[in-house]
Amino acid sequence: MSYAAKPEGLQATAMELGQKLGITPHDGGIHPRFGTRNVILPLAGDRYLEVVEVLDHPASDKAPFGQAVRARSAAGGGWMAWVIAVDDLTDVEERLGRRAVEGQRHTPEGIELQWRQIGIRGLIADPQLPFFVQWSTMDHHPSRLEQSPVRLTGLQISGESDRVRDWLGLSGQQGTWETDIDFAFEHDEAARLQTVTFELPQGSVTI
Repeated sequence: MSYAAKPEGLQATAMELGQKLGITPHDGGIHPRFGTRNVILPLAGDRYLEVVEVLDHPASDKAPFGQAVRARSAAGGGWMAWVIAVDDLTDVEERLGRRAVEGQRHTPEGIELQWRQIGIRGLIADPQLPFFVQWSTMDHHPSRLEQSPVRLTGLQISGESDRVRDWLGLSGQQGTWETDIDFAFEHDEAARLQTVTFELPQGSVTI
C-alpha cells in the first residue's frame, strides 16, 4: 500500500498512521530513480504500508511514480495506490505492452533493495488500479523490518470491479482472488482507493 504524505510532511504523516495502527514507522530511504523517499510500516503476511514523499529533484518530474506522489500530496495526501507483488512480471508486461522499470533504494541499515515495477501510468490515468512489483529477493523485504501482528483485511475502492479484474488479467476467470482481503467497490465522483481496513490485536481500524 502507498500513502502519499500530507502537508505536514513525511515523518508526521507516518507517525499519525503508526499511532492508529500501533506500528513503529521505519525510515526507508530515497528512491533516486523516482525522486521520492519513504517510511515503512510493516504488516503481517509479507505486506507493508509505505508512506511516500516527493523530493525537490528532477527525477520526480520525469518518473511516473514521482509524478503520482506529487499529485496526490498536492491534493492533500492520503491513499495513493494499492500494490500487487508477483514472482514474475512477464505476463503483466505482455498484457500492458511495455517493460517494467527498475527500482532501488539504500536503507538506513546500509542494505540495497532492488525491484521492478509497472503500472504507474495506468494508476495515474485511473486511480482505482493497482501497480505491480517484483522483488529481486525477499531476504530484506520491507515487511520483515519487524514482526507485525497487524493484518491488511479490506480495501474499499471507488470504481468498477470488472475494470480492476481486467487490469489484473482475471477477466473471464471464475473463482475468487486474495480470499483473505475483502474488496468492496462503490461508485463515486472519482475513481480511487478510498479506505483500507486493518485487523489489530484489539480490533479493526479503517483509514
